[in-house]
Amino acid sequence: MEGKIEVISTVKVQTSPDLYKIVDALNRNLKKQDLMFRLALDSEDQKQAIFTIYRT
Repeated sequence: MEGKIEVISTVKVQTSPDLYKIVDALNRNLKKQDLMFRLALDSEDQKQAIFTIYRT
């Protein structure tokens, strides 16, 4: 699966002002384990965020 990004897990969570800090820390510390994290606002409900974990 070289060169592809695999979605491992996706979950909806309540938004929080500091939520991005957790995603940033995960990305900085787990990059060497070929993991990547993403946080995006839910387009249907702005009070929800979609947190996704990828294997790179």
